[in-house]
Amino acid sequence: MEGIRVLDFGRYIAGPYCATLLAEFGADVIRVERRAGSEDRYVTPVGEDGAGALFLQVNRNKKSVTLDPMKPEGQEVLKKLVATADVVVANLPKQTLEAMKLDYDSLCAIKPDIILTTANAFGDTGPWSDRVGFDGVGQVMSGAVYMTGNGDPPFRAAVNYVDFGTALHCAFGTLAALMERQKSGKGQIVQGALLATALSFTNATLIEQAVISANRVPTGNLGQTTAPSDIYRAKDGWVLTQVTGQPLFNRWAKLMGEDHWLTDPRYDDDLKRGENGPVISERMGRWCAERTVQEAVDTLGKAQIPAAPVLSPQAALDHPHVQAGGFMQEMDYPGLPRPAPISRVALKLSRTPGEIHHRAPVLGEHTQDVLGSLGYDEAAIAALREKGVV
Repeated sequence: MEGIRVLDFGRYIAGPYCATLLAEFGADVIRVERRAGSEDRYVTPVGEDGAGALFLQVNRNKKSVTLDPMKPEGQEVLKKLVATADVVVANLPKQTLEAMKLDYDSLCAIKPDIILTTANAFGDTGPWSDRVGFDGVGQVMSGAVYMTGNGDPPFRAAVNYVDFGTALHCAFGTLAALMERQKSGKGQIVQGALLATALSFTNATLIEQAVISANRVPTGNLGQTTAPSDIYRAKDGWVLTQVTGQPLFNRWAKLMGEDHWLTDPRYDDDLKRGENGPVISERMGRWCAERTVQEAVDTLGKAQIPAAPVLSPQAALDHPHVQAGGFMQEMDYPGLPRPAPISRVALKLSRTPGEIHHRAPVLGEHTQDVLGSLGYDEAAIAALREKGVV
């Protein structure tokens, strides 16, 4: 994506992480923030300047410019920035986009082939289209939270998977729009929504409900359409095992010494095994209870049965495979007591791999350079600072 400029007006995850994915593959991404810093910069602070862990993760490889686009001089700076851009990323409410002159019509008046990538909570149609929301609204409205835990109370996932999933969808859509622009010469709007992402992730469950009215209820970690699929207590911790499909079940039954289960009609297929999951899980539980976590996952792994230990955050950082696999990259940031482990690009390209080449920016770190590239001299930039524009 070298040669593509992205203006990132995003907040929190869906917008900023979308822009990060583009930056990892070469796009020049400029994050535009409030003069005091956007609110998402300070979530879960770990640095002396208040910079948060999430910000360090989803804003690497970006430049930082501060700007107040609500002032006339700020609008002039904004217009000059947009004129140099290919993509604007802004997961902001429609009314905010219009107030900041970041709506598609305003952007097109400056750069006719611009691509606007945006996302909101509920989509742009329907009675809730003007409401705002975070990751959790997608989780609870998709059926996922209802099916998680034991039901009283329901549990949402601790990880913001709907936000990150929306960012992935938006990055994919942005790439598709850029490819189409090469043919037509025209830009367009790329629209993501948290609820749309969440519904796409739970779609199989919704299909089952609509077609055969399964009316499933939560069963904790116990799988319902296959077995064994659960989290089991070992001597010194917990082990997850998931067996789906006949070949895996064949290997598992033989490992357990339960070969006769392979001819038992109760276990003929995944669905029947799911219906009889408590019996199968009880057997798996007894096996795990006799072993340490390491013994259990090593034995299951050698038998080609999916299994893994349940790790705390510190144990995840310390796990030998995580360390040897090169999944994390140590990066310093001004004011951190020690370098932060930033997750590397999560997919590999054989010829043109993405990479982390710069830490997340300090607030306004590149304002001087970026404005200078737009034609502002030092005196003009100083005047803008004096007026509270940058």
